Amino acid sequence: MLEALEKQFTKYEIARILGARALQIAMDAPLLLKISEKELEEINYNPIEIAKKELLAEVLPITVNRPLPRKKDSKIQKLTKEELEEIKRKEKEKEKERSEHKVEIKEAEKKDDEAVEASEDKEEKTIAAEGEIMELANPEDETEETESSSGEEGI
Repeated sequence: MLEALEKQFTKYEIARILGARALQIAMDAPLLLKISEKELEEINYNPIEIAKKELLAEVLPITVNRPLPRKKDSKIQKLTKEELEEIKRKEKEKEKERSEHKVEIKEAEKKDDEAVEASEDKEEKTIAAEGEIMELANPEDETEETESSSGEEGI
């Protein structure tokens, strides 16, 4: 029954059309096809079945808009050997520039790393010259502090 329509529409388009029309019918839209009361009782007033009958009778004012692909005006041209070699030469130049740029970046990173190491060494030397800034904490120091503070709470 719907197979005849599948030559004209895809199954998705058929489903969309039937769903949209069935919704209209369910919302009390007027029927576009004269269906007897007996037929309506046979299909149990099912809006989808009514929409199928209307679709098969081709009375639905619903259209399907299928956008077509855009055409390109440019045509593919054959390249001569000289043009092809020119393109390859340009690609090689670009690749060479990229590799040189990568080398420059690596050298800059190396200089930055050396500068960071030098500043760390300088910092360590100044700390060694001035003496230690802080004492290292011992676990025993922490236990003494907690014992003394817990005794004060009871007072």
